[in-house]
Amino acid sequence: MTTTLDTPTTDRRPFRLRHGAGFWVIAAAFLAVMAFSTIPTPLYALYQARDGFPTWVVTVIFAAYAVGVIASLFFIGHLSDWAGRRRMVLIAVLVEIVSAALFLVWNDVSGLIVARTLSGIGVGALTASATAHLSELRAVARPEEGPRLAGTVSTVVNTGGLALGPLIGGAFAQFLPTPLLLPYAVFLVILALAAVAVAFVPETVERAEERPAYRPQRISLPAEARGAFSAAAVAAFAGFAVFGLFTSLAPSVLAGTLHQTSHLLAGAVPFAVFAASAVSQIVFVRTSTRGQLILALVLMLLGLAGLAVSVLVASLAVFVVSGVLAGAGVGLQFRSAIAVTASLAAPERRGEVLSAIFLIAYIGLALPVLLVGVALIVWPLVPVLVVFVTAIAVLSIPAGLRMLRRA
Repeated sequence: MTTTLDTPTTDRRPFRLRHGAGFWVIAAAFLAVMAFSTIPTPLYALYQARDGFPTWVVTVIFAAYAVGVIASLFFIGHLSDWAGRRRMVLIAVLVEIVSAALFLVWNDVSGLIVARTLSGIGVGALTASATAHLSELRAVARPEEGPRLAGTVSTVVNTGGLALGPLIGGAFAQFLPTPLLLPYAVFLVILALAAVAVAFVPETVERAEERPAYRPQRISLPAEARGAFSAAAVAAFAGFAVFGLFTSLAPSVLAGTLHQTSHLLAGAVPFAVFAASAVSQIVFVRTSTRGQLILALVLMLLGLAGLAVSVLVASLAVFVVSGVLAGAGVGLQFRSAIAVTASLAAPERRGEVLSAIFLIAYIGLALPVLLVGVALIVWPLVPVLVVFVTAIAVLSIPAGLRMLRRA
């Protein structure tokens, strides 16, 4: 039996950080990995200009990342429940280091696909493991505090990292030389330092003496909890589909429809969307779950409607404001989905069930974008995006209402 530790483990290593310090190390490593995963967003236009491939190829390169995440979540994302949280976080960071090295030495289309797939595998191994690790480290360091801060930090560093990546990539592309190499070299160093620090974080899972039989991801929930889980899963799917739009096609929309060619702007717009997601979770952290869900639905619907209008009238201001509104709504919606999911799982199943919700979320990141890529082979960008945001709104409304009834 694998159990979550409530007291520090006895460890043969000569040095271990305290649980409170380990909490912040894992948060920083989580932030670095998620930022690295979105560094290429504003750089796709440079790869396109250099190699001359069409826009739909961008969706394939992006989808390779999401496919890597999905495969990783399905096959290994839940293993931290018995293999250990620290071990899985460390493995994830090491995979990201390999990905960064590949970006440096093999950056044609095939190399980008391989590097992005590896990056996705690392993220898939990290998300549920780090989320559960943060919760457990904080519970040992501050047992009187409750889960609120750990839940907020995990979702903020997740979306905050996704926000920082495009901004950093755009700044490198706008102001520094060799923008297709230098960002990856910098993050190679950052990730290496993160790996060293993670190695000294306390473990929070007691490894079973007898290793359980391996199986891919599955969800074990009581029958009465499945309705709540499905609502949370659909909400996560819809929210990450919005993120997928901005991390894959926002630069193409800016350049092709809105006639904005600044590399910094191509990074700043996705940054604004993800930053709004992170900030909304901080600002409304003390709002009731019901209040957060109502606000999430309103912001999501306003943002999605505005995105459709922005591409129809070719307005940069409307596109940016609508993206920020949608991002804020996604942040609140996803935080609620994570909270609902975590509340459904026993401690020894928490990594597995969180891995499942991240798996569904990243399917939302990949599948709609792939469908958009296929549609772009046949139809222009503007009608495809209008259909896309309409479909996401149709998914979000019933999922949000079901979560609201539970709240």
